[in-house]
Amino acid sequence: MGDPDADDPLADVDLPAGVDPDAAVDTDVLELLDPAVREWWVEQFGAFVPENGGFFTPPQREAIPLVHEGRNALVCAPTGSGKTLAAFTAIINELFRRERADGLENAVYCLYVSPLKALANDVHRNLGDPLDGIRERLADRGESTEVRHATRHGDTDDATRRRMLDETPHVLNTTPETLAILLNSPKFREKLRTVEYVVVDEIHALAASKRGTHLSVSLERLEALADGSPTRIGCSATVEPIETIADFLVGREGGEPRDCEVVDARFAREFDLRVDCPVDDLAETPTTQVRDRFYEQLADLIDAHTNTLVFTNTRSGAERTLQALRERFDYDETDSACHHGSLSADRRQAVESGLKRGDFDVVTTSTSLELGVDMPHVDLVVQVGSPKSVAALLQRVGRAGHQVGEVVEGRLVALDRDDLVEAAVMVRTAESGFVDRVFVPENAYDVAAQHVYGMAINGVRRESAVRDTLRRAYPYRNFSDEQFETLFRYLTADYEGLAERNVYPKVWRDTNDPPGGDHHHPDFPVGERLVGKRGRLARVIYLTNVGTIPDSFSCDVLVRGDDEWVGELDEGYLDTLDPGDVFVIGGERFAFRYRRGSKVYVDRTSERPTVPSWYSERLPLSYDLARKILTFQRDVLARLDAGGEPSLRVWLRESSLSERAVRALTRLYDQQVAFAGPESVSTPTRIAIEEARDRETYRRRYYVHTVYGRQVNDGLSRLLAAACASESNANVTVAVADNGFVLSMPLDRRLDVPGLLRELDPDEARADLRAALRGTDLRQRYFRINATRALMILKRYKGQEKSAARQQVESETLLSLADELEDFAVVEETDRELLEDKLHVAGIETVLRGIRDGEIELVTQTVETPSPRAFGLATLAASDTVLADDESAVLRNFHERVLDELDSGLDE
Repeated sequence: MGDPDADDPLADVDLPAGVDPDAAVDTDVLELLDPAVREWWVEQFGAFVPENGGFFTPPQREAIPLVHEGRNALVCAPTGSGKTLAAFTAIINELFRRERADGLENAVYCLYVSPLKALANDVHRNLGDPLDGIRERLADRGESTEVRHATRHGDTDDATRRRMLDETPHVLNTTPETLAILLNSPKFREKLRTVEYVVVDEIHALAASKRGTHLSVSLERLEALADGSPTRIGCSATVEPIETIADFLVGREGGEPRDCEVVDARFAREFDLRVDCPVDDLAETPTTQVRDRFYEQLADLIDAHTNTLVFTNTRSGAERTLQALRERFDYDETDSACHHGSLSADRRQAVESGLKRGDFDVVTTSTSLELGVDMPHVDLVVQVGSPKSVAALLQRVGRAGHQVGEVVEGRLVALDRDDLVEAAVMVRTAESGFVDRVFVPENAYDVAAQHVYGMAINGVRRESAVRDTLRRAYPYRNFSDEQFETLFRYLTADYEGLAERNVYPKVWRDTNDPPGGDHHHPDFPVGERLVGKRGRLARVIYLTNVGTIPDSFSCDVLVRGDDEWVGELDEGYLDTLDPGDVFVIGGERFAFRYRRGSKVYVDRTSERPTVPSWYSERLPLSYDLARKILTFQRDVLARLDAGGEPSLRVWLRESSLSERAVRALTRLYDQQVAFAGPESVSTPTRIAIEEARDRETYRRRYYVHTVYGRQVNDGLSRLLAAACASESNANVTVAVADNGFVLSMPLDRRLDVPGLLRELDPDEARADLRAALRGTDLRQRYFRINATRALMILKRYKGQEKSAARQQVESETLLSLADELEDFAVVEETDRELLEDKLHVAGIETVLRGIRDGEIELVTQTVETPSPRAFGLATLAASDTVLADDESAVLRNFHERVLDELDSGLDE
């Protein structure tokens, strides 16, 4: 009779106290693991669910068998739910099994790709524990094994890189940029032929950008290089649409998506979310009082928890919050810290290490800690102001409660009314399972140019093979033959005038001649269309310029006339400025006039600022969440209509809102309806427009309540401003926010703004917006970025590095030529990226189509003062950690005028 313990995966395992082996679950997953791996796992994690002997979290329970079977999988689960081990456990198990049986080659078997160097470093450290622990258990049994792992990215020194050729890691942690370099490294690329697994971490963060586009093509090039088809495992936080991200991960074969299993454990953790605000009335209460109450409440939260992470929406906000906490409550460098992208790498790493150890009572940050290192001691996340999307909220709040089974505790603190509305809708929709969609950039010419060049550098190849490789990547699945012709025409420099501007061919493209011909390649059939590299320095140029992350620089601000230097502006902020826009620098107000290269020319002015200082740093409100706000406002109006304030308060209390937040929201909408009626509130079927006459500044302003997010509003306002300009020669200025935009013109000019909006043709929106962008600083900057990505402008050449400012000057001269060329790939990509990725033209078309078809009505009112829902538009008030004093005073003035009108209405 056989051994009764032979098939028992727990037979030789010392179970933690309280676990009944007869009642233990997950034994089917444990059976997949080698005894040494199983023993290490149970010792480390056997108490996950001690009441029933559960050994795995939900994503691990589903993912480990899939990876064990070699099936592609997308593991979608919150931060802190064990995604990394869900991906790696079966891989580690297989590598140890194979090492013991036949030994592993001196080559890479598993690639781990992360968007952050810090995350790659952290995973490297975290992989050390299981690898060392399993190795020790095998050593106790007299077995000597070695599964090597290492990290390689831009900070890896040359000596370490050279050692990797002699002693190659079996598991290599890297970044998308370094993977692209390795695929073109003559020696190391041979080490990648053995790759059997690719783990892409935080794939949701990559998919929405050109870094993800670049990675998707690199994975297809790896597929073509590897001896087999590597199993792909993606790790993602809560994301939508999950099927799109799965297709993005695995790419296509034969025109159809490869198979991919989705492990949907997005709601595997329990969240404790709550929205609060410092006071009941965020409009009437003086700024100092709002500020004092906010910091008092924040200090109380910090005192009640072990480690608190505070997210603000700007780097300056993170700095100010920390400074205020230290000044008011005696925190110091030993128990508090700040972390953001402008700090040195050493300083950021020191803070990250302190978070891992639990050294700090509080750390303030902007977006830099959304992804990255594990922070096991953080038990509270405070979000100051709206994070602008449900996905960002869940990502940030998910940094708390990293221990399995721990409740995720997050608090959103709103400091103005607009943020309060966003936060309330955000938590309400998050609790219902809603997540904003990720939009994947498609058919980007600049990234395609890099990869086609890279493939040609590695050797002459069939043009059909190049096309197939590109089209297997999800972002290029619909890349047409016409688009390929545009791409190849750029890469072969098939345009007059380029050589005179030092833009040379990167590849040649020809038909294979018969033997004896000038272009004969014996490895390919005669008549085959082939592609190869041009230039002796092609590989060096590629390896030193590859990647998609753009350089940036600051511009000197000079007063026109005497060229007085008054400060610097980040070029990203300049994207938001049109001639006539007013901004503050060094406490003074300046009107933007024009830009020349890295110099900005301005005039002093007494006009009120039109673009706040934080504008370029804050993320835009997501389009999907904006539409949820419109639905929320429709429901608010229905509650007020049915039962007034009491009915609305009862309904709001169904969400995770503090009583202060309930009162503040009720007061806002009750005052709005009392002041301007329910038709003054935008809903899914209505856009409200207010016309106000400001006799003090002699301006007429139209407050257009298009609650569609800043990207749509930016493009829509450009189209409407262009229509206004063609209708009249009035000086029309535009200010854009997430919940609408403002058109301003001289008081003696009046335009039918609603009529002009109705006349905008959705079928012409792309062409009209493209025309409106021509000649703007925004387009010049994006052309420079894309020209650099497409290697039209080289950042590095023959040991010399070209600054971003110098790149900009060079690109401006090239753009004047490129605009005259037919279907020039870099120009086409610049306009595509602006329209589709930055200004969300698809959303604009949807809105305009709704207006044209009568599904969205435009309702206009003339008001003496902006309505409560227009206060944010009227002041463009920053809601970072405090409102600027002058803007706060303007807001209170508006509020007092609204209350006066309401009081006079009651008197009548």
